[in-house]
Amino acid sequence: MATFKAIRIDKADKGTTAALTQFDEAELMDGDVSVRVEWSTLNYKDGLALTGKAPVVRRFPMIAGIDFAGTVEQSSHPQWKAGDKVVCTGWGMGETHLGAYAEKARVKGDWLVALPQGLSARDAMAIGTAGFTAMLSVLALEKHGLSPKSGPVVVTGAAGGVGSVAIAVLSKLGYHVIASTGRASEADYLKQLGAAEIIDRNELSAPAKPIARERWAGGVDSVGSTTLANLLSMTKYGGAIAACGLAAGLDLPSSVAPFILRGVCLLGIDSVMCPIEPRKAAWQRLASDLDRTKLTEITHEIPLDEVPEWGAKILAGQVRGRIVVKIV
Repeated sequence: MATFKAIRIDKADKGTTAALTQFDEAELMDGDVSVRVEWSTLNYKDGLALTGKAPVVRRFPMIAGIDFAGTVEQSSHPQWKAGDKVVCTGWGMGETHLGAYAEKARVKGDWLVALPQGLSARDAMAIGTAGFTAMLSVLALEKHGLSPKSGPVVVTGAAGGVGSVAIAVLSKLGYHVIASTGRASEADYLKQLGAAEIIDRNELSAPAKPIARERWAGGVDSVGSTTLANLLSMTKYGGAIAACGLAAGLDLPSSVAPFILRGVCLLGIDSVMCPIEPRKAAWQRLASDLDRTKLTEITHEIPLDEVPEWGAKILAGQVRGRIVVKIV
C-alpha cells in the first residue's frame, strides 16, 4: 500500500490537531521490521498526546498510539520473519517514533515481544501499556518480598486501566486488595474484579502527614502527588509502593519519615524503556495470571476513527477499564 489510514497529529496555530487521515508509507521512520497493525489501545498517555494537554509528542507530524499488536510483513531482523505475531509497547512510539494508530508500523525488531501463547492480538491490546505497567508493578512488589501474607495492598485510580488490571492480577494471586476510586458508582465493577474493600480517593487527597496509621503492606499507584504521599505515610513497616503514574501531578509533597522510620520503599515503574527481558517476563505472567474473563469484562472496543474523541474522554475520567482499538 502506498498510503494507509492513521491518526495523525499536526502542529496548529494553537496547540495541535489529531485526525484520521491517509499517511504515505514513504514517510515511515527507520526500522528493520514492518508490521501490519491489527489492534491498538487507548492509554492515559495517548489521551495527553491526542488532546495536546501535555507535551508528549516531540516531532511532527506524528502518528499517535503507544501500543500495537499485529503480524510481521517484512523483516531484516534475525529474530523475526513474515507471519510472526508480535506486540510492541512504549519505546517512544507516538512520542518520538511514528506510532500505533495506523494500519502499518515500522519499528526496531529489538522493541518487539512475541505474542504470548494463549493471548490473541486483541487480548494483548486489552492489556496494553496500562496492564503491562500494572504487571511490572506487581513484579516489583514481589521482588521486594511482598506476598499475600504480608497484608493488604492498595490500588489507586482503581477504575482506570492500570488499576483495573492490577486489581484483577493481585486478587487472583491471593492478595486482599483495597481499591481507591473517586467514582462510587464503580463499586460493583471493582468488586467483580476482585477488590475486597473500596475507599474514596478523598481519604488520600488531603495533605499527607509525615507518618500516619499503618493501613497496607504495599500498593500500586497511578495517581502520584498528594495521593502517593498519603500512601507512603500509611504503609506498614518494611512495605513498598510501586509508583507508575501521574494522573494528579508530578509533585510528591512527602517527607523522609516513611523511609527512615518504617523502612518503606518507593519503587519506580517505567514501562517505556523497560529492557526486553523484564518485558518478556511481564507478558508471560500476564498470560498466566490475568483472568481472561475479567479482561473481557473490563474491555470496550472502538474503531480507529473514534480514537480522538475517546482520547478526550480518558482525560476527563470517563473511561472505565480498558479500550481496544480495532485497526483492520
